[in-house]
Amino acid sequence: MPTTSRRLLTLLSLLQARRDWPGSLLADRLDVSPRTVRRDVDRLRELGYPITAVKGPDGGYRLGRGADLPPLLLDDDQAVALAVALQTLAGAGAGLEEAAARALVTVRQVLPARLRRRVETVRVETLASPGRGSGTDPATLATVGAAVHASEVLRFDYATPGREADEPGPARRAEPYAVVAAGGRHYLLAWDLDREDWRTFRLDRLRPRSPGGPRFRRREVPGGDAAAFVAGRFRGTDGSTSDWPCRGEVLVDLPLADVAPYAGDGWVEAVSATRCRLVLGAWSWPALAARLGQLDAEVEVVGPEPLRAAFGLLAERFGRTASTPVPSVRSQGPPAL
Repeated sequence: MPTTSRRLLTLLSLLQARRDWPGSLLADRLDVSPRTVRRDVDRLRELGYPITAVKGPDGGYRLGRGADLPPLLLDDDQAVALAVALQTLAGAGAGLEEAAARALVTVRQVLPARLRRRVETVRVETLASPGRGSGTDPATLATVGAAVHASEVLRFDYATPGREADEPGPARRAEPYAVVAAGGRHYLLAWDLDREDWRTFRLDRLRPRSPGGPRFRRREVPGGDAAAFVAGRFRGTDGSTSDWPCRGEVLVDLPLADVAPYAGDGWVEAVSATRCRLVLGAWSWPALAARLGQLDAEVEVVGPEPLRAAFGLLAERFGRTASTPVPSVRSQGPPAL
């Protein structure tokens, strides 16, 4: 049986997840007796949580609205960061989706009304991909999230290679559609009004301008899925599909256990104890051949023909590199960047 404190937190989370809970069902979920449930409910009432009894054949409990709950002591940036973290976890495919979703409900209900409204405008879609965070400013995330929620044109400065975001220049204008988390960064998917095309912007490079622009009528995101569209752009497609533009099939002279950790979003199956079949994708055929070369094993191309030709191209290219003598000049270290 869990400790009393852990059980109380679980009970509170369950009460916040749906409107009414029969007492017998709560007892089953907590693996305790109905009498223990009644005592735990009394403890929560003593802490200030407005839990009312629901009449009926089985009896039950209902938690009052979040405005009456004790406020959660978070500042604005902390609240936004917590909401984004829970949304990211809920979509990360790590087996914690249900718990993260319930925790997000809990956080929203116990926040003060002003802060809860701000958090509810932040919506983040997630691509399951590893990466290192880039330090997105919570205030920027909140501003962009509010513009997405309200369908309002966003005016902003944007840092590109060779230019800082605060350098003088005209503001960028875009219709914001979704914030997508991928590879440890946050990206804005938007319709660029000046370039008349879909664009993705890194939020750590974006600085919103005030005031924003007028409301707009939402367009249809190609394919209907913002996260899939951004994934397709990352993989070199036009965004209408999230699949790699180049995908091939090979036989690899390695056991399945040695290949599986490096298959990523590919597909792999054992052919024998020492050989496996691998289907993998990349943004170009030479890139796919180079990726397969990293396995450091004999590879037989099953198809298609462009993949076989890419291996020949790389062989010629690497052959020229191998035949070029290395200069005898003593290295002075890498050049300064």
